[in-house]
Amino acid sequence: MSTLSVELNGDAVHSIRAPDRFEATGSFAVALENKGRSTHVHLHFDDDLDRFASVAETNHYVEDEATNTVYVSVDGLTEPVRGKLKVVTGYGSNVRYVDLRLDPPEKADAERVVVDESFSKPPESTPAVPPTRRAANAVERLVERGGVPGAVAGFLALAVGVTIAVALDSAVVSAAVAVVLVVSLAVAVLAVW
Repeated sequence: MSTLSVELNGDAVHSIRAPDRFEATGSFAVALENKGRSTHVHLHFDDDLDRFASVAETNHYVEDEATNTVYVSVDGLTEPVRGKLKVVTGYGSNVRYVDLRLDPPEKADAERVVVDESFSKPPESTPAVPPTRRAANAVERLVERGGVPGAVAGFLALAVGVTIAVALDSAVVSAAVAVVLVVSLAVAVLAVW
């Protein structure tokens, strides 16, 4: 199977480098090679090619300095066809066209099933995070999100409420403080995670 290589973010942010022309017999792959920060890429075939060539998804997210391989299946092609593949990045700010010539697949190629290479790799396991590190991560997220003043104000209000409930020795005030405590803890947990 032939592969069309497209370089992303090599020269500048959202830059696209691809060959002017590409020829393939039957199905082929497009290797989206990201040389910089993560980016979104849109692939589109013009009307002449769209009748025969297709991809499972037209929008692709490519992580920092990663390569995504997009498989293009060619179906129903009985004679050579020419057209353009449009590659778009930066939400339309950069566009590159590749002139494509597709030839009909050979008999053996037409019956072959293309399997994504990611199926041959075992799933990555996530290492267990110790509870102390999880707590430290939660505090870091709270600080990053600017939630420290809100958390301090909430705990002060809660302390005042508990003090009043104890001083008044009232079941109604104690129940109200308990409800506020449960809701405050739930909000704090959701905000941190």
